[in-house]
Amino acid sequence: MTRRTFVGLGFGPIQGGLFLLEAHRSGNFDRLVVAEVVQEWVDGIRQAGGCYHVNVATATGTEDATVDDVEILNPGVAADCEALVGALAEASEIATALPSVDFYHRGDAPVAELLARAFRLKALRPDAPSCVIYTAENHNHAAEILQQQCEAGLDAPARAFVRDSVQFLNTVIGKMSGVVADPEHIRAEGLACLVPNHPRAFLVEEFNRILISQIRLPGFRRGIEVFVEKPDLLPFEEAKLYGHNAVHALLGFLARHRRHQFMSEVAADPPLLALARAAFLEEAGGALVKRHKGVDALFTPDGWRDYAEDLLTRMINPYLRDRVGRVIRDPRRKLGWEDRLIGTMRLALEAGVTPRRFALGAAAAAQCLDRRGAIADLLSEIWAGSGSPEVRTELIRLITLAGHDLKQHGDVAWRNLAR
Repeated sequence: MTRRTFVGLGFGPIQGGLFLLEAHRSGNFDRLVVAEVVQEWVDGIRQAGGCYHVNVATATGTEDATVDDVEILNPGVAADCEALVGALAEASEIATALPSVDFYHRGDAPVAELLARAFRLKALRPDAPSCVIYTAENHNHAAEILQQQCEAGLDAPARAFVRDSVQFLNTVIGKMSGVVADPEHIRAEGLACLVPNHPRAFLVEEFNRILISQIRLPGFRRGIEVFVEKPDLLPFEEAKLYGHNAVHALLGFLARHRRHQFMSEVAADPPLLALARAAFLEEAGGALVKRHKGVDALFTPDGWRDYAEDLLTRMINPYLRDRVGRVIRDPRRKLGWEDRLIGTMRLALEAGVTPRRFALGAAAAAQCLDRRGAIADLLSEIWAGSGSPEVRTELIRLITLAGHDLKQHGDVAWRNLAR
């Protein structure tokens, strides 16, 4: 049998708690390799003999999952970098899990450059395996961006090899995860640190139904078998951004307004939970089910309802101990024209649905940036002329009205919006 190698680029909770974890659980790989530039993490895992821990939040508690026999390499160290390129050249599956697509070309050893070097080696080896690359940077075109940057560093023969034997895959990762750095939180919840005496812990939910682009390499068989291939990912990417992410943000910003510290506290706030459910079903669902009707069972009233109920339950899972502050990070970005809150409002308006609840979430997000209430000026600055004046005006009107509603946040007003 051909030796199978998996390589992860970037070592955070998605890499460690999803890709590497599932590669390990599959039992289909002979070699697991991961690249990380933080030398403290590299040293810790090496001292632990290539073993690390992930805390997996289930519906009934938290489990300690152990991943072992991992080789960890720092691409900023010359010898490690050479070893990493060699591992990439023999890999059949690679996953990038970086902060953003900008990191494809940033740093001392850019990912696109590392991959280009590995592909030059692959192209020279007659027995080199075909390879897929999962891109997990939460960008609808991450795969295309990475492929373009890799191919820019290749000559014609290597470029032809890549197009015949390598496929870059987009992903839709609806898995909630994070790094816990608070010692008290780690102690109180009995979490396993990444390695002994390490100050941080990975905490991820058990969900692993990850959607990926359809693989078209002849005869290719994935080692990570739990992922689900889709011929067209765009509808599902929109469901994640304008459904999952949008409602999560709405719930987070309104939870902050209601002075909750943890997302799990929403379970004891029926008006807020009912409002989020109505936003998910009527506003996000009203737009996306209409937009993608016939694509998949997800985009039916029953399919969308099941999707919404599952996600709402997962968002407030007490064992995730998800802090509201983590969910509402970077409110300016989340109020962007193409991002989750405003993007969902725009889709709803196009579908003939008035997004009153998402307007409330957007007003709460704006409040994080400017408590003086100058919503129109703030949003006009963030959007910088995007879209038509008519749509901008209507969005600002709805969010301004919602800002006034926030000041009357008694349960009666919230229940009215939940209807």
